[in-house]
Formats: sequence, C-alpha cells, structure tokens
Amino acid sequence: MSVTLSRVNSSAATLTKNRTEDSVTPCSGMCVTCVDGCIGMCEIGKSAYRGHEVIYPQPFGVITTASEKTYPIDYSHFNIMGTAVGAHGIEADSDKAIFPAVNLEVKFGHNNGVKFKYPWIIPGIGSTDIAKNNWEGLAIGSALAGTGLTIGENVAGMDPESIIKNGRVIDTVDLKRRVKLYQDHQRDGYGAIILQANVEDTRLGVQEYGIEKLGVSVVELKWGQGAKNIGGEVKIKNLKKAQMLYERGYVVLPNPTDPNVIKAFENGAFKEFERHSRVGMVEEEAFAKRVEELRKAGAKHVFLKTGAYRPADLARAIKYSSKYKIDLLTVDGAGGGTGMSPWRMMNEWGMPPVELHSLLYQYAKQLSDAGEYVPALALAGGFTFEDQIFKGLSIGAPFVKLIGMARSPIAAAMVGKTIGNAIKINQIPVYVERFGNSIDEIFVTAADLREELGNDEFEKIPSGALGLYTYYERLGQGLRQLMCGSRKFALKYMTRNDLTALTQEASNISGIDYVMDMDKKEVETILKN
Repeated sequence: MSVTLSRVNSSAATLTKNRTEDSVTPCSGMCVTCVDGCIGMCEIGKSAYRGHEVIYPQPFGVITTASEKTYPIDYSHFNIMGTAVGAHGIEADSDKAIFPAVNLEVKFGHNNGVKFKYPWIIPGIGSTDIAKNNWEGLAIGSALAGTGLTIGENVAGMDPESIIKNGRVIDTVDLKRRVKLYQDHQRDGYGAIILQANVEDTRLGVQEYGIEKLGVSVVELKWGQGAKNIGGEVKIKNLKKAQMLYERGYVVLPNPTDPNVIKAFENGAFKEFERHSRVGMVEEEAFAKRVEELRKAGAKHVFLKTGAYRPADLARAIKYSSKYKIDLLTVDGAGGGTGMSPWRMMNEWGMPPVELHSLLYQYAKQLSDAGEYVPALALAGGFTFEDQIFKGLSIGAPFVKLIGMARSPIAAAMVGKTIGNAIKINQIPVYVERFGNSIDEIFVTAADLREELGNDEFEKIPSGALGLYTYYERLGQGLRQLMCGSRKFALKYMTRNDLTALTQEASNISGIDYVMDMDKKEVETILKN
C-alpha cells in the first residue's frame, strides 16, 4: 500500500490552504474540484499573484520553520533499552546509583578540549531577524547552562554598522555584541561561543577579526545545513540596506541598483528584496589551507558543519575532518530551519536524519577500525527532547558527543521573553498565571539560579535566558533519568546496544538490533544455565 509522505499546495508555513480541505488530490495537492472564480487561497493560487515570494515561509522574521514531510523512518522507530542488572560508571548500589548522580558533562577536541555541562549545542544561528531578536536570551542562557552556541553566517556582513575596508571587516557592532553577551556570562570555562563562516564571511575575514579582536577561540567552517542545499537567505524591506548588501558582495534580488527596480520598489510593486549567500565549492586542498590559516590566526579549535548532502559528500566531510584534525563535525539531517529556507526545498531535498546519521556512524567506524583519527561528532535534525537526545547519542556511540538543536532553544527563549514582557505589563495569560505572577514564581529554576548568582546579578538576567536555561534544566533531568534506567552514569558508557529498532526496516538502515533479535546470545546462555 502506497502512503503519501508529503503535503503539497497548502501549509501554515506559506499561509495557504485548500478551498476543499477535506477533498484533496494526493499527488498534486489541488482541490478535487478547482473552481473558476476562486480567489486563490492555495499555494498555486497565491503564486499566481505573488510569484517567487510564496517560495518562502511566512511571516518572515518572527518564525522558525520545519518540514511537514513524514519520513519512512525516524527516531520514534527506536526505543530505549533499560536493564535490571548492574551499573556503568558508578557502584552497583541502589543508594548510589540514583539518577541525579548521572554525569552529563562532555569534553572533546584538542588543546585540552572544549568542555560542556550538557551534551548539546546550538549549531548555527545567523543573520535572520528571529536570531537577532532573541540573541540576548540565547547567548546568556547558553552561557549560564555551560553549553555551546554558534554564531551563524552573515552576521557581520548584514550589520549596517560594520566597518569594512579593502573588503575586510575591521569593526562591528552586532557581532561584537553577540560574542560579548556570551563571554560575559560564561562560567568556570564551560561552553563555547563558536564563530561560523560561509563564502562571504570568509572573503570579509570575519573569523580572523573574531579571533584577533573579540577573543573568539573556536571557529567553524560551513558546508551547509539540513534545511536547504543553497546558501542562506533573508528578506530586506529597506532599499538602502539592500544596496549596501549588494555593494558588500551579496547576491541581492532584484538588483537594488537598477533604476527600474528602484522605481518599482518605490511605487509599491514589491515590498521586499531577497539577499542570498553563495554556495561553497568544496575542494580538499582549499579546505586544508583554510584550516591551517585559522590555526595560524590563533583559533584553538576548528569545527566543520555539513548538511543533508548525498553520501559521497558525507564521506568527504568525515574524511577531511579526520585528515586535518577537525575538533568537531556537525552533521545536520534534512527537515528543519531557523530562518526562511525555501519551503518546498525544506520538505523535498536531502538525506533524512536517521539515514544520514546511520551512514555517519558507518563511515566513522570504518575510519576508526583503520586506526585513523575520528573527530567528535554532533548530530542535528529535529531533536527537541531528552528521549531523542538519548537516541542520537546512542545511535552514534562512541563517536557522537553532542546533539545539535536550534528551533527548540529558540522557542524556549521566545516563550521566556514573552512571559517576562507579560509580567512587566501585568498581563500574564491565565495558562501561566496559575503558577504565579513573578519571575521567581513562574520560572522553576529561578530560586536556585538566584542563589548561585546573587540577587544583583540575577536581576540582570533577561527572561528569555531564563526560558532557555529552564528548558535545558528539564532536558538534563530527563536525560539523567533515561540514562539511569539504562544503568549508564556517564556519557562515555553509552552504546548502540542501548537502543532497539521497532521495525526490520529501521534495523536494516541503522544496524541497531531489531527488538525481537535483541540479546539472543545472552538469553540462550541464561536459559541453558
């Protein structure tokens, strides 16, 4: 029996819907009866008068987006295995082997390593409005929690106040602010602020500027992401800014210096320009050269992020990371985005997470078995809660050290910010008011954090940061409980055997034992004795 995996022609992401919502042709997504006289509520209809604007999720600047496609296999097709026997990483004593004793700290990389209090990272939030408007909460919350936060592409290039001379960045406002917000709240050396670069950033010398002027010690090369297979894009509503970005070397559509385009914009024919980044051209020699340049510039750690490309590109990513001693390789599966990736592209391109991550494990094991260096790995692609984090760490054990998340941390920071604003104007929603009417009553981590930081410092913490910090606290406790049930009291003890596949197909793809085949040899031994 065939199953439709995609939704076509209508979505909340593009603010479109079918006229006959209960009667839609599966293959095309069109209403079964398309009527002459319809105003065009569906995506085809809206495209008839807004054209290319409908490629992108809307409303731009206040949303993150993710695919609606149902993949044949996802992480829900695996279950976490527990046991009633023993303990790893702690004495097998019921009074000692309790879930608060699970150690979630992780350390990886060269030069004494990077250390995180939790095994997750925000893998790249760049120049989009949704990132900029919530950066205070994301940076401070991540720093207080002792986890990693990556400044994504185009931040310096998009900043009207950046000073660029001879094609190189020599001063910034937004990038400087983003780095400082994190650094000022970092505690005991945990976590890291990472500066990513795409083609335009590299040409502008953004990473060298960050290392030399802002004290950034961790940088990341970017090959791509799971949301799309082109460069980053944003919408620009200001003509002068569009012209500035065009002059800085970005692809801006339509051409904001064309007199006819300027006239059309001023007359209201269209209201937004599109700024696009270029796609990178990966070559091993250039990759090796760039890694060496960054190390010579003073980078202590060099990361690489790649996207949901075909298996050959994944093999290049891990092989180059091995050969040139990259500290962390992040592999992002298809399906999600934090900006405004083309909607159909987000749904219909790339390797889905389980398949991509399973191949990554195979390639890492092949290199490891050959005695070659394997970098620490991070998996990304729709992770949100502790069960999924556990599964990601387990499916890639022992190579996977971190799980990358972006949409869910942004959501937590946005909710925290919204609640803080509601408290200030005394308009707390009933759903939230049942917990109280102050920061200390509503945010369950507030009391402990106030004690740790002191009253004066705590009062400076924005509510968006409290939202992220509290979300992370929940994930931490949930993950400890799951690991305790599997009798794994530190991350290094996790294995692929902590999972089982619920279907044969999931087992075949991942190499994880099918649920009815688990422990067969051990069972035979137990029953024979």
